[in-house]
Amino acid sequence: MKKSIIFFALLISIGPVLFAQKTITQDERMQWWRDARFGMFIHWGLYAIPAGEWKGKEYPQIGEWIMKNAKIPVVEYEELAKQFNPVKFDARAFVATAKNAGMKYITITSKHHDGFAMFKSNASKYNIADATPYGKDVIKALSEECQKQNMKMCFYYSQSRDWHEPNGLDNDWDFPKERNFQKYLDEKVKPQLTELLTNYGPVGMIWFDTPLDISKEQAQSLKDLVRKLQPECIISGRLGGGVETDYMSTGDNVIPATVIPGDWEVPATLNNTWGFKKNDHNWKSPEVLTRLLFDISAKGGNYLLNVGPTSEGLIPQESVDILAKVGDWMKINNECIYGTKASPYNIEFKWGNITRKPGKLYLGILNWPTTGFYLEGLKNKVKKVYLLADKGQKALPFKETFDKINDHHRLKIELPKQAPDKVISVVVVEIEGPASVETAICQQADKSILLPGLSAVAQKEGQPAELKFTARGGGADWRDATISLTWNFKVEKAGTYQIDLVTTETGSHGTPVWQGGQKVKISCAGQEQETTITDERREYNQRSQYWKLIHTSGGKIKFDKPGTYDLSLIQKSFTENKIGFTFKEISLNPVK
Repeated sequence: MKKSIIFFALLISIGPVLFAQKTITQDERMQWWRDARFGMFIHWGLYAIPAGEWKGKEYPQIGEWIMKNAKIPVVEYEELAKQFNPVKFDARAFVATAKNAGMKYITITSKHHDGFAMFKSNASKYNIADATPYGKDVIKALSEECQKQNMKMCFYYSQSRDWHEPNGLDNDWDFPKERNFQKYLDEKVKPQLTELLTNYGPVGMIWFDTPLDISKEQAQSLKDLVRKLQPECIISGRLGGGVETDYMSTGDNVIPATVIPGDWEVPATLNNTWGFKKNDHNWKSPEVLTRLLFDISAKGGNYLLNVGPTSEGLIPQESVDILAKVGDWMKINNECIYGTKASPYNIEFKWGNITRKPGKLYLGILNWPTTGFYLEGLKNKVKKVYLLADKGQKALPFKETFDKINDHHRLKIELPKQAPDKVISVVVVEIEGPASVETAICQQADKSILLPGLSAVAQKEGQPAELKFTARGGGADWRDATISLTWNFKVEKAGTYQIDLVTTETGSHGTPVWQGGQKVKISCAGQEQETTITDERREYNQRSQYWKLIHTSGGKIKFDKPGTYDLSLIQKSFTENKIGFTFKEISLNPVK
């Protein structure tokens, strides 16, 4: 008995050392996040009081930046704290809204750029517990509720930009240019991060933002602090200083146009703003949000979708209602979101996109076909096809064909006449072995040939070049007329084809812009066609509420026989503007 007591005492004494020495692998740290795919962002702070308006003037920019945009002096902005009394805040309702939408984690602004902390902080009395009539720690209440409801709790923290502090960055209307940023890090940032990582239980992630001039050494010191206090805590992609973090964050509302390797996340708004603005009613529809959720998952990313609570502490009812409708779809179809991997294909399909798990492909179909549905280029043998919404998993008829001449596989699926869901219907294709697909561009079953910009080879004066494509709008950021694009593709059927050249609107915060006038030349099969980009026809973009697709007729190309061809797109002249040539794709459609 005595030996047992001694051993137990010894175990207690060395236990902390043993646990401290435990190594957390990157895969272990990221697993919950990779499985989640869908999270809630919450931008909440003093800026919810002016709600986009200051001294009778409405500011068109995003709500949480009003202190900077209106150049509000610190002494005046501080007065907002005396009015901040969110008595209607209900942590249980916040978490329930997220859960009902199918979200798996919550990331809330613990301190935004205005420097005000939404938690009790001994490092700065400029916080919700000490400086407001509310006097309570909302971060603590939300953290406790997240633990009760099995929701991952994560904290946004603005590590560099702080308009309240003389040594924080970016307040150039109150403070002199010279400042001791290191002093700010040591006296406010690190103490507050320590509080967040020690007083609120397990933290899923620290979401840093706008690093500005933070040095590599300074950023590394913040990373080291997080790793020391909570080794399993994820660090977001905006730490700065060139320091490697756990995943990449895209630009706000920026959705890649293709599969992106590695871990990444799209932070996005429900309307145009992040923090609450009383006059911003430009809400994204539940249909668009659901489609974007699937599309982002299909490209390998996570979707962090924002709500901006009011100064009373309520998530706007519009946000609650919209998210509930996304949740209705998730309740039936979440298998194609949670724990999935990116599509094995590197393109967007006009009909939708694909997520996958071992042995399964999930085809998210936006446009339910009235005739046969075809999946091109899948090499795997198919075992079974059924609708995800069908609990009985009734098998759908299918046929696999292989064209030896073009080395091309084609899967035809006989779908019901009616779509299971008007937003996005999911078809499950069970396959043998790991997914394997063709990379060559082949003519489709409907005889069209799609040439996406992201599948082209870009060149500049005979050397490789690069153009960036996003589904946000803007296509390629193409301002250099010396860059050309070339595609190699296979034609099954000879004939004459109409060239449909597609560009997109672009712009930020829901303000679409577009400019044509570029003269382009298309060369293919010994033929050349020149055309000017014009606004002949606009089409709703199912991957974006804001940015439409714009079509220009590029003439005709004739293929005398089946075979492999090259097509090149060259700018002959371009318009001087900040937008660039917002090219997206070319479609070759058979002339009947």
